[in-house]
Amino acid sequence: MAELIQHHNNVEEPKFPEELPVLPLRDVVVFPMMIAPLFVGRPFSLNAVEEALKEHKLIFLATQKDKDVEEPKREDLYDYGTVAVILKAMKMGDGRVKILVQGLGRAKIKELKREGELYKAVLEHIPEGEYRPKSIEEEALVKLVKDQLERVVALGKQIPPDMVAILRSVEDPGRLADLIAGQLDLSTEEAVEILSTVDPIERLKKVSEKLEHEIKVLEVQELIRAKARESMEKEQREYFLRQQLKAIRKELGEEEERSKEIEEYREKIKRAKMPKEVEEAVLKELARLEKMHPESAEAAVLRTWLEWMIELPWSKRTRDRLDIERARRILDEDHYDLEKVKDRILEYLAVKALIKKRKKRIKEVKQPTICFVGPPGVGKTSLARSIAKALGRKFVRISLGGVRDEAEIRGHRRTYVGAMPGKIIQAIKKAGTKNPVILLDEIDKMASDFRGDPAAALLEVLDPEQNREFVDNYINHPFDLSEVLFIATANTPHTIPEPLYDRLEVLNIPGYTEYEKLQIAKKYIVPKQLKNHGLTPEDVEFTDSGLLHIIRHYTREAGVRNLDRKIAAICRKVALWITEGKEKKYRVTKKLVEKILGAPKFVPELELGEDEVGVATGLAWTPVGGDVLFIEAIVTGGSGRLILTGRLGEVMKESAQAALGFIKANAEKYNIDKDFSKIDIHVHVPAGAIPKDGPSAGITIATAMLSALTGRKVRKDVAMTGEITLGGKVLPVGGLKEKVLAALRYGVKTVILPEKNKQEVLEELPEEAKRKIKLVFVDRVEPVFELALYPEEKRKQKSKRKKKAKEEAKK
Repeated sequence: MAELIQHHNNVEEPKFPEELPVLPLRDVVVFPMMIAPLFVGRPFSLNAVEEALKEHKLIFLATQKDKDVEEPKREDLYDYGTVAVILKAMKMGDGRVKILVQGLGRAKIKELKREGELYKAVLEHIPEGEYRPKSIEEEALVKLVKDQLERVVALGKQIPPDMVAILRSVEDPGRLADLIAGQLDLSTEEAVEILSTVDPIERLKKVSEKLEHEIKVLEVQELIRAKARESMEKEQREYFLRQQLKAIRKELGEEEERSKEIEEYREKIKRAKMPKEVEEAVLKELARLEKMHPESAEAAVLRTWLEWMIELPWSKRTRDRLDIERARRILDEDHYDLEKVKDRILEYLAVKALIKKRKKRIKEVKQPTICFVGPPGVGKTSLARSIAKALGRKFVRISLGGVRDEAEIRGHRRTYVGAMPGKIIQAIKKAGTKNPVILLDEIDKMASDFRGDPAAALLEVLDPEQNREFVDNYINHPFDLSEVLFIATANTPHTIPEPLYDRLEVLNIPGYTEYEKLQIAKKYIVPKQLKNHGLTPEDVEFTDSGLLHIIRHYTREAGVRNLDRKIAAICRKVALWITEGKEKKYRVTKKLVEKILGAPKFVPELELGEDEVGVATGLAWTPVGGDVLFIEAIVTGGSGRLILTGRLGEVMKESAQAALGFIKANAEKYNIDKDFSKIDIHVHVPAGAIPKDGPSAGITIATAMLSALTGRKVRKDVAMTGEITLGGKVLPVGGLKEKVLAALRYGVKTVILPEKNKQEVLEELPEEAKRKIKLVFVDRVEPVFELALYPEEKRKQKSKRKKKAKEEAKK
C-alpha cells in the first residue's frame, strides 16, 4: 500500500479524460490516495467496471445520498467524487465482482448520462497542484495534525503501522488531509464534506477538528475505564454492565426474546404434568434462571437441567395390550420352545388383566424383576424385545457389561462439568414413557472400583418397595420407576452380588438340542438370512440333512449364533453364484455344505476316541453351556503323593483327595495290589490354561484313578458327573441340563447322574435328549465303576492268555 501511494506522490498531476464511467457507492467515500476494496453487484455498476477495464482502468466513484436507492439519478448523487484506478478485479462465485481501487484525484459532476445499463459522467477535474509552503501558520497546522495523529494512536485508535509511517513523511496539507480522513470513523456526510473542500488548508483544518473530537472521545473513554477500575467492586461492575447490556438488549429488541424463552419453559413445565413438589422446585429454579445473566456458565448448566426435567415422561405412559392370545402368538412367532419363560410372561399379563378387571377390590401386586440366565446365543435379548412387543410397550436396552462407576447408574450431581443423568433416567427419556420395558443386559459383568459399586446402585432400581421414589443425582428429585418392567440377562448367576440376586426372579434358558436347533434354523434363521441376502425359496432350499450336517460338524455351542453365521455364509456364496449368472435352484445338502464351508470342523465320534486306561469322560458346566472333559490319571513310582494339574480350584482338589481316600479304603475290594506309599498318582484335566473348580468331577476322578491303578480301560462313551464322599456316596450337583446336552453334542451314549437329581433332570431335559441318551441315576460310586470300567474278569482272562502264549513261545 505504501509503495502505491508514494509512487503517485512523485509523479506530475495526471490528465484525466473528461468523461468516465460512474460507479455509485453506498455508505462509502473513497478519498484521493486511498486504497479500498469494493464489492460490485448491481448491473450498471458491473458495466461501469467492465467499461473501465476495457480502456484506461479509470472510473469515477460517486457516493449516493440514500443508500436504499437501487437506481440513482443525478439528484441522488453527491456533486463531488473521486477519480480512481482499478488495481485488481476478481469475479466472485455469486456473480459479484471484487475490485481494489486507488483514489487519484477529486472531481465534480457536470453532467450525468445513462447509456442503457451504464452510467457516465462529464467531469470537472480539480487539480491538487504541487505544494509549496507559503507561511509559518501552514507549517504549524501540518505539524499540529501530525501530533494529533500520534495522540490518537497512543490512545488506542487502530491505524496500521505502515500507514502511520507514511503519514509522518507527507508534508502536502491536501494529501495529508485525504490520507488521514480515510482512517477516521466519519459519517458519509462528514466524509463528503471533507472531499468537497477544494482548498487544501481548509480541508486540513476540518480534519484537525475531527481529530480533536476523536482525541476528546478517546480521553473520556480512557478516563471512564480508569475510574471504573479504581472505584467499582466486582459485583458493582457486573451490575453496571448488566444494566447497560439490558438497556442495549431492550433497544435491539432482544429482551423480548429472553422473556419469550422463560415463558416457553414455563409452558413446557405445565405440560409435563410433574408431581406438585417437583413442579414447584423446577419453577423456583426457572425464577433463578430469569435473574441470571444469560451467557453465564451457571445459566447454561441450569438450562440443560431444565430441559432434562421437562423432557422426562412424568405422566406419559403406553396402554398395556393385555390380550393373552395375541401375546402368545407373538412369543411363538419370535422364539421356538422356551415354554417356561413364555408361560411366566403370560402369567404376568394375566395378573395385570385380572387386576385391571377387579381394580376396585384388588390392590396391584408389585412385579419382581425377571432375569434370564443362559449361555450366549439362546435368545435372551431378543426375548426381552418380544415381551415389549407383546405388551405394546417401548423397549430400551442398557448394556451393563464393564460398567464400574456407580454414577453410570445414578448420575452425577449437576454441579460437575459435563454432568449427566445415569443410564436409568437416560433410558426413560429415550423411551418417552414412564412404563417401558428396560433390558439390563449382561448384569453379571458389572465391576466395582474406587468410584463405587454399580450393583449396589441397582438395588434401589430393582426393589419394588423402593423404586417408586428413585432419586438420580443429576435430577435430584424422586422419579417413579414402579411401572417399568425391568428384565435382566446374564450368562452366569455366580458373579451377581447376593443382595442384587435376591431381587431377581431367575429364569434359566438352557442350550438347545440338535432337534431344537434344526427347528430354529428352519423356522427363523433360514427365512431371515434369505431375506437379508436378497434370496427367495426358489433360489435356495436348505434340506434337513444339510442343516443337521452344519449343526453337528461346523458348530459346537449352546445357542445358535455360529449356526446363524454358517447359514449366512452359504447364502452369501449362493448370492455370488447367482450374480455371476449361474442361476438355478440350489439344494443345500451335505455335499454342498462341505463345498462351501470346507472340511468338517468337529467330528464327535472321532473326538471321543478309543477307550483307554486312566482316561474318564466327565461333564462340566460353563457360562456358555455345558462341556465334556477328559480327566486323565497315571500311576508312577514315588512316595505316595497325589499330583493335581490343569489349574484346578480348591474344591476340585479336595474332590480328588476324597476320591483317592475312598479308593485306598477299598483297595482290597478292587484287587489293587500296589503299595500306595511307593507310588505317585498324577491327575490331569486338559485345557490347562482354563481355571476349573467345583465338586461335580468327583466320581469322574475316582473312575480315572481306579482305571489307572487296576489297568481296566474306561468306556469313552460313558460320561458322568457327581460329587463323591469318602464313604462312596454320590451327591447331587447343578447344571445338569447343560451337561447332558453337551454329552449329546459329543456323541456320548450313556450319562451317569446322581439319584437325587433324577426328578429335576426328567422334568427339564427335552424329550429328544431322553430318547438319544441312556440316563443312569446312582446314589453310590460302585455302580459307576461297573458301568464305566471294563469287567475285571475279561482283563484277567486276557492276561492269562498272554502269559500262556509267552510260555509256549519260550518252549
